[in-house]
Amino acid sequence: MYQTTITDKEAGQRFDKYLRRLLPEAGSGFIYKMLRKKNITLNGQKADGNEKIVPGDTVAVFFSDETLAKFRGVEDGVFRSDTARNPGYSDISGSEARRVHSGQIDDYKTAFQRLNDVTVLYENDHILLADKPAGVLSQKAVKTDFSLNEWLVGYLLHSGALSVEDIAFYTPSVCNRLDRNTGGIVLCAKSLQGAQLFGRLLKDRTLHKYYQMYVKGIVKEEQLIEGYLYKDEKRNKVYIKSTESIQTLPFPDLANTHNQDSYIKTGYRPIRTEHDKTLLEAELFTGKPHQIRAHLASVGHPLLGDYKYGDKAWNETYRKKFHVSSQLLHAYKVEFPVLNEPFGDISGRTFVSKTPDIFRAVSDTK
Repeated sequence: MYQTTITDKEAGQRFDKYLRRLLPEAGSGFIYKMLRKKNITLNGQKADGNEKIVPGDTVAVFFSDETLAKFRGVEDGVFRSDTARNPGYSDISGSEARRVHSGQIDDYKTAFQRLNDVTVLYENDHILLADKPAGVLSQKAVKTDFSLNEWLVGYLLHSGALSVEDIAFYTPSVCNRLDRNTGGIVLCAKSLQGAQLFGRLLKDRTLHKYYQMYVKGIVKEEQLIEGYLYKDEKRNKVYIKSTESIQTLPFPDLANTHNQDSYIKTGYRPIRTEHDKTLLEAELFTGKPHQIRAHLASVGHPLLGDYKYGDKAWNETYRKKFHVSSQLLHAYKVEFPVLNEPFGDISGRTFVSKTPDIFRAVSDTK
């Protein structure tokens, strides 16, 4: 017999999904059969698998030790789980289970050690706000990369907040992405409930994210701009069309792509004007790739250091003088809405990241 109590890490999911992660080598049909025969129970009672599990629930599995080890995928003390995908966001069946190799654990540890300039702004049992420096990937681009995702798991393993076995039920993950060369606050989920919270807040757009950036020219008034964004996957570049008129596009094949466009909305206000640039605060009301960079460039205020969408000659003056080699864009603030438990500790709170040194270096007011 195996018995366990549901913790915050596993809570919030359907019982049958939990069981598929607990018993990754067992098929769904077998699990439902065991539920019907009460060889698997929830709080001592027969269950059908549709129940949503909560902290404190008791799960009992009436298998022999050998049978349990077989269906859990434990061989010589090595636990099996799906690390190729994120089981916090998708189902996992026995055929999809993957062995957690010691090399994968080493990758997590190595990422935690190598990315030692990542800092934690705040964490509780469910979420973590990481302050990502510019130059660090949010997620892997290629298999050999070390990204914030690997750092997060390595950090939690190091702190003892996560065990290798926990990964079978939920793999902590970043919930929003910043470009490699954009630094600042990244939302990370430590538990399934944390992932569900961020998923809901981002979908409803009730969590407000603010960015700071230097742009070319003088901006004197607060603005709210709208448009349509088209992403050219081949060139890894986006193009903006205004809502009033279709801009002249650099490639003819993009001229009739309105049905593929994404509506975008960006708000910004000046914080400080300087002789050739303005320090802005911007809020994304929609979140699309390269939205801030391309949208501001489309209205004549490209970001300082942005060689993809910006003014090359202007950027070169700052590169030579201050070694600015990428866009000065920083995700510096998040504001949470009013939330119920178990998220009362972040309800209505605002978190702010430290401004990078390069922003102060290029400022006229330093």
